[in-house]
Parts: sequence; structure tokens; C-alpha cells
Amino acid sequence: MSSARDDDDLTTVRVDQYLAHPPAKVWRALTEPELIAQWLMPGDFRLEVGHRHTMTSVPRPGTGFSGTVEAEVKAFERERMLRVRWADADPGSSVNWTITWTLEPEGRGTRLFLVHEGFDPDDPAQRMAHKIMGGGWRSHVMRALAATLDRL
Repeated sequence: MSSARDDDDLTTVRVDQYLAHPPAKVWRALTEPELIAQWLMPGDFRLEVGHRHTMTSVPRPGTGFSGTVEAEVKAFERERMLRVRWADADPGSSVNWTITWTLEPEGRGTRLFLVHEGFDPDDPAQRMAHKIMGGGWRSHVMRALAATLDRL
């Protein structure tokens, strides 16, 4: 659940989502390229610190997003935490974000925390991206992740 304080932080999006699946299954969805493509974006992800990969999506004019993410695995603890840097492939873009997924067992499921940080509140395009992505992570992406998990 997000609080008003979280919503006021224009540099970070935080999501707290319960998923009715064990951490090992959620981890697979976060780290297997064919599963990531089903709920987020297609790309050539590999679970290896320093691995750089590209993901493609729909460009979002007005947010500074070209539609291509250049990502790099920064850190991970198997079935507990994954941290990835996202930058826009457009060299003129100021997008340079860190996405951290944290998994905590809860009952028979998993409490999944997402922290998406690095938004520049002084940049109008990044403020718009913060608003769109905050809503997108909480609704569309979490629903798509849950649906992917249900199919496993």
C-alpha cells in the first residue's frame, strides 16, 4: 500500500503487492526472459551482475521515453532481491533509474516490494513519467505479473 507521503516523493515510486505464489515462483517471473516478456517487456535479460540488456516497449512522447530501455543487472540475492538500472536508449534522454524488487515470504505467498527511484522532479517529462509509471506499476504491471504467475 502506498501512503500519501510516498505519493509526494517525486523521485521514487514505491509499490507493495501481495502475490498468492511462493517466492521461488515469483523469482522465476522476475528473472526468466520468456516470463519477463509476458508481464513487462521483451529483452535478453540474464541473471548476472553487470549483464547489460535491452528491452523494448511503446515510446511515450512527453515523458522522454523512446521505447527502448538499456538495462544492467546491478545486484541480486536469489529469491530475495533484484536491482536493475534502467536508462533510455536515446542519448538525449535524462532517464537513469534504479528498479529494486524485494521478495518476502508471507503465508503461502510473497510480499513483493518495488522501489523505482531516480526520477528528476525538476524535469517536466520525468514528473510525467513518475505519474504514469506509478500508476502503471500499481495496476497494469502488477496485474500482468499476477496473470503470468497464475499460468505457471
